[in-house]
Amino acid sequence: MTHKIILDTDPGIDDAMAILFAEAHPAIDLLAITTVFGNATIENGTHNALWLKQKYVMKADVAKGAAAPLLREPVGPTTVVHGPTGFGDVRAGEVSLSADPRPAWQYIVETVKAHPGEITLVTIGPLTNLALALQAAPEIAGLVREVVVMGGAFGVNGHRGNVTPYAEANIHDDPEAADMVFTADWPVVIIGLDVTQQSVFSGAYLDALRDEAGEPGRFLWDVSRFYLRFYSARIGMEGCHVHDPSAIAYVIDPSLFTLREGPVRVITQGPAIGHTLQKFDGNSHPHDEWAACPAQRVGVAVRDQALLALYRDTLIAWGKRR
Repeated sequence: MTHKIILDTDPGIDDAMAILFAEAHPAIDLLAITTVFGNATIENGTHNALWLKQKYVMKADVAKGAAAPLLREPVGPTTVVHGPTGFGDVRAGEVSLSADPRPAWQYIVETVKAHPGEITLVTIGPLTNLALALQAAPEIAGLVREVVVMGGAFGVNGHRGNVTPYAEANIHDDPEAADMVFTADWPVVIIGLDVTQQSVFSGAYLDALRDEAGEPGRFLWDVSRFYLRFYSARIGMEGCHVHDPSAIAYVIDPSLFTLREGPVRVITQGPAIGHTLQKFDGNSHPHDEWAACPAQRVGVAVRDQALLALYRDTLIAWGKRR
């Protein structure tokens, strides 16, 4: 079965890992890459996406999206993690391609309407573009096949926040957008830190990709150098967590993950801004801002070795075909 996806992304080192994964796997039909602020500025992120499209001769459209959150003050690009332009030590070169003339939210709306019931929206950055699409055309909630989000942290497996004690970066960057997306009446799967931090691309794993996956493997090795220095300095890890590629892995093989069902809300103000909270019991309460919201699914466990094998095998096979 082939999955038509629009990949909403803030490229981004691990975003590049996810983009190549989506392009490489035969079960994914990557229709478009829509960009959003986050790991890089919207200008740098869009340039990075166009450069990858040109470099790997992708048929996917690229549409430029939101430059800032819906309401909160921007926190700025995460240059300490992803480098000055998003790809660490690698600088995307000149690009002869142009982005689609439509803003990302409009591209999403029109493409979903053109393919009712067929499009999976995979978002691995702040959720601003999806929120803008919902604001402009709420009816798309009934037309999307599924929404897969890399974001959030629910305290499962000991994992909470990565930019505050309780907030994950993508949600923290635009909590109002995330709350809008999670409470909309469409099927959402949230692949958060609870599972993405259970899988690790070790230094040896990335070395093997460099040696076995052809040019894509060498690029992934190059682009990961900055990222691995950050992980080593920050938490003493000789490798990196598998954040964004985990969302693509879910689309390819949902059986890799165990999911928990229940409505999800996002804290939008105060010291816990960006904190994601799921109500996963049937208890009733006199005051319940979750009760009227649709149940969504949150990843709580992952078969990490199978996920790592899926990524490795996909990239090696793709590298050999190139």
